[in-house]
Amino acid sequence: MSIRPSEAMVQTATARMTKYRWVIVALLFTAMTINYIDRQALGLMKADLSDEFSWSEQDYANAIFWFQAAYAASYLIWGRVIDRIGARWGLGIAFAIWQVAHLLHAGMRSLTGFIFARALLGIGEGGGFPGSIKAVTEWFPKKERAFATGLFNAGTNVGAIATPLIVPVIVLTWGWQAAFIVTGLGGLLWLPIWFLVYKRPQDHPKVSEAELAHITQDPEESIEKVDWRVIVRLRETWAFAVAKFLTDPIWWMFLFWLPDFLGKQYGLDLKSFGPPLVAIYLLSDVGSVGGGWLSSRFMQRGWSINRARKTTMLVCGLMALPVAFAGQASSLWLAVLIIGIATAAHQGFSANLYTLPSDVLPRGAVGTVIGIGGMLGGVGGMLMSKYAGYVLDKIGNYTPIFLVCSVAYLLALTVVHVLMPRMTRVQIPAAPAAV
Repeated sequence: MSIRPSEAMVQTATARMTKYRWVIVALLFTAMTINYIDRQALGLMKADLSDEFSWSEQDYANAIFWFQAAYAASYLIWGRVIDRIGARWGLGIAFAIWQVAHLLHAGMRSLTGFIFARALLGIGEGGGFPGSIKAVTEWFPKKERAFATGLFNAGTNVGAIATPLIVPVIVLTWGWQAAFIVTGLGGLLWLPIWFLVYKRPQDHPKVSEAELAHITQDPEESIEKVDWRVIVRLRETWAFAVAKFLTDPIWWMFLFWLPDFLGKQYGLDLKSFGPPLVAIYLLSDVGSVGGGWLSSRFMQRGWSINRARKTTMLVCGLMALPVAFAGQASSLWLAVLIIGIATAAHQGFSANLYTLPSDVLPRGAVGTVIGIGGMLGGVGGMLMSKYAGYVLDKIGNYTPIFLVCSVAYLLALTVVHVLMPRMTRVQIPAAPAAV
C-alpha cells in the first residue's frame, strides 16, 4: 500500500512561497554587468588607442557618436520587437548581437573599423534595457518593480567597477586586442544559461502557486498589444522619453569620458584608474539599489506611486547638483566623492524613471515606450558626445560639461511632473486586428 501525502501537506506545499523571481533578477544583473564591461572597455583604452591610431578628441567622439546613433535607433526597434516576441527571445537575441560586436573590436585596425564595431555593439545593446524591463514587468508586481529594476540596474555599476580592474591587467599582459577577446568569450557563457532558465512565471515549473499569485496580484490587463499610433499620442510616453533625453547623456558622459577627465586632471593612467573608478561606481551601486528601495519603501508605508516615485527622484536630483564643481575639486578623492554621489543620484533617478511606463501603461505598451525613451536618450547622448568633443578641443576643461550634468535631473523631473501630474493609470484601447 503506497503512502500518499495528506491533503494538508499538499496544500502547504502548494501555498509555500517560492522566490524564483529573484533568480531572474540575478540573470538580468549579470547581463547588465557584461553589457557595461563591453560598453566601457573602449573608454579605458582611449589613451592607448589614440596613440596607436593617432585619434583626435573628435575622432574618439565620433566613435562614441555612432555607437549612440545605432543604440538610439535600435532601442526604438527593440522596444516594439520585445513587446511582440517577449523578453526571453528578445533579450537573448540582443545579447548575442552585442557580444559578437564586442569580439569584433579585436580585429579592427582603423577608425572606420572601430566605428563599425561600435555601431553593431549599439544595435545589440539597444535591446538590453527594453528586454530587462519587460522581464521585470512579467515577473514582479508594481510595488516591487522599482526595487527589482534597481537591483538589475546595479549590474551596470558592477560592470563599470569590474572593467578598470580586469581590462588594464589584460591589456598590459597580452595587448588591447586580448581585452576584447577574453571579455567577449567570457560573456558569451551567459547566453545558454538565459535560454535554459527563463520562461514566463505562469509557465515556469519552479514557481509555486503562491509566488505566481504574488506576481500577478495587480489587476489583470486584457490588452496584450497597443497600437503604436496610440502610444505616441500619450503624454505619459513623452514624459518618460523627454526625461530620458535629458538624463541618459549624463551617464554616457561619465562612462566614456571619466577616465579621460581623471587622466588629464590628476595624471592617472591605465595602471592607476582602478581605485578611483571602483569607488565612483560602488557609490553608483548604492544609489541604484537605494533609489529603488526608497520608493518601494514609501509605497509600503501607504504613499501613492506618484508621491513615492517623484519624491525619490527629487532627492536624487538634488544630490546631483554639486557635480557642477567637480572640475574645481582640490584633490582627486574629493572629485571622486562629488562624482560618485552624482552617479549614485543618476542610478537612483533612473531606477524610478524606468518603472514609470509600467506604473501607468498596459504591459503591451511598456516595451514600445521604453524603446521610444531609449531612442531619445541615445539622441541626447549623441549630442553630448559632440558637445564634449567640442568643449575639450576648444576650451580644454570639463567645467562646462559638469555644469550641464548638475541640472539635468531636476529639469527632467519638472518635465515628468508637468506631463504626469498625478501618474494615474491610462486606459487605452487595444490595437486594431489589422495592425
